[in-house]
Amino acid sequence: MRTRRRTVALAASLVLALGAGPLAVPALASPAPASPASAPAGPRSDDLDRRALREAVTGLPDADATAVLVRVGGTDGTWRGSAGVHDLASGRPADPHARFRAGSVTKVVTAAAVLKLAARGEIDLDRPVQRYLPGLLGRDFRPVTVRQLLNHTSGIPAGDGLGDTFAELYAHRFDTLTPRAVVASAAAKGPEFRPGRKQHYLNINYTILGLLIEKVTGRPYASAATGLVLAPAGMRDTYFPGTDPRIAGPHNRGYQAVRKADGTTEFVDVTEWNQADRFAAGDMISTTADLERLLTSLFGGRIVPRPQLREMFTLPARVEGATYSAGLQRFAYGGRVYWLKTGGRYGYNAMVAGTRDLSRTLVYSVNATDAKGEEANPVAERIALAALK
Repeated sequence: MRTRRRTVALAASLVLALGAGPLAVPALASPAPASPASAPAGPRSDDLDRRALREAVTGLPDADATAVLVRVGGTDGTWRGSAGVHDLASGRPADPHARFRAGSVTKVVTAAAVLKLAARGEIDLDRPVQRYLPGLLGRDFRPVTVRQLLNHTSGIPAGDGLGDTFAELYAHRFDTLTPRAVVASAAAKGPEFRPGRKQHYLNINYTILGLLIEKVTGRPYASAATGLVLAPAGMRDTYFPGTDPRIAGPHNRGYQAVRKADGTTEFVDVTEWNQADRFAAGDMISTTADLERLLTSLFGGRIVPRPQLREMFTLPARVEGATYSAGLQRFAYGGRVYWLKTGGRYGYNAMVAGTRDLSRTLVYSVNATDAKGEEANPVAERIALAALK
């Protein structure tokens, strides 16, 4: 029992997910069967539990998710699967090649772009960001190095958003909050702690890194990140929407479960949403195939030169409890060490994970019905437990 509790707790720490607890759910479309999983030619391993993977994505849509797309890869076996529906109204099967909001997986791209610029000598990781962006933080802040932004030890507090609850945020879903306004609201609060003393995972660090990329390259973040990372990785179906609330191209609809006064649950379509304030911290739209390309290209040393790539596999020294490196999170499970990143925007959860030697990789998109909830999404948790062992 102790082992099971530990497994669930560890998996929950991976997944940006949704509230547990039974929901009073109205009639949904009939569960769509998981699409036949393909196993491309290559080495197979008994370590890859294909039955568990099939079971993990069976029975959708349900109260927790309406669709799921999964790619498991690596040198010891592959598996592909999709399940659920494109939308609740029609009930037609989910598109296995759909685009989705990748949320904080964007941080992997931002970190890679910064490290690539560092390899070129255009950014010094030990230089205070205030030298590059004077006046951004104000006099109350000690020097914050670029490396401290990358590994979330900056001590800069969270910036303000357009609301705190789903109802407030949903009402402003088509409004624009600029990254500089977010940073200004964070700077006005003063430092949370002295740089380098603690680790606190916050979007603000990568929002500032996005501004740094713009300053150094002289180009908008989306253009710079595309040239530095997306194009070399062959990510042709990935882009940054900015203020456009739509998802261009094929995509499965995203929903948020909202409890009504009469005790029933309504599923609100949240597919269209202006995510401009997420910027370099979470405003990317991608596919599972593209995120797999990112993972394999990056870990394979084809995007960031290996001396700088080590930053992505190095935790900050002398910081108690640190689990985040530059753009990734360390996760030990099943006798392996994985480096991963999760992401969550309303209607969509995503994750990329892999061993450093690429013997096992996982990419998923889960159309979670409470993607910003505090507890682990059961569907995403099942996938992680089945794939990462």
